[in-house]
Amino acid sequence: MRNWLTSNLDWFFLSAGNIFLIVCLVLMIITPLGRVRMGGTEVEPEYSYSGWFAMLFAAGMGIGLMFYGVSEPITHYSTSVAENAGTADSWAPLAGAPGNVEAAEKLGMAATIYHWGLHPWAIYAIVGLALFAYNKGLPLTMRSIFYPIFGERVWGWTGHIIDILAVFATLFGLATSLGFGASQAAAGLYFLFDVPNITTTQIVLIICITGMALLSVVPGLDAGVKRLSEINMVLAAALLLFVLFAGQTVALLKGFA
Repeated sequence: MRNWLTSNLDWFFLSAGNIFLIVCLVLMIITPLGRVRMGGTEVEPEYSYSGWFAMLFAAGMGIGLMFYGVSEPITHYSTSVAENAGTADSWAPLAGAPGNVEAAEKLGMAATIYHWGLHPWAIYAIVGLALFAYNKGLPLTMRSIFYPIFGERVWGWTGHIIDILAVFATLFGLATSLGFGASQAAAGLYFLFDVPNITTTQIVLIICITGMALLSVVPGLDAGVKRLSEINMVLAAALLLFVLFAGQTVALLKGFA
């Protein structure tokens, strides 16, 4: 099913991401709707921009950026190189420009920027805009988004199906992120400490990660999620600086040109 979807509906995914980004920019910059406050005109933000950014970054990107931010461009490049060298039996799915290494480098970075740049944030923002239904006195549920379309039917089975699908979509997203995180952590433990990279190790890591998530949720946003997200951002920044200065600094800086 995944192969069929990505082969036949790739135009839809790419177009939807671009449309979401354009809609967000228009709402934010051109129309006065970008100045509407969620919760009412007199409400004040409960957290600073840095606090909100840390929580949204940890929840929205998380391990996916750490994993695919490196894996995606390298995979595009390596599969194209393999095809160019004649070592691949057939055209690889991510060999974006087989036979052209320079084009593969640019396409790999373009795909990575599309997946982890402004486009995913625009998709998140469109869903976040739905929470403005709260300003209209509607509950903070996914079914409220569809009230202008389905009317009162959102309080019946139509709304139940929408909320159920939203729960499953969230569950699959969390499971995917958690799976990538466990795989990456297990690979790191094996590389550093020769801990066997087996299913048991990954299950133990998933239990530990889930336990930490639960511990961060129980105290509430201020004492738990917000603090853990800010620690996460500090560690991410430290990793960025380490890679920049401990690696080939000049080559990395040239790569941004």
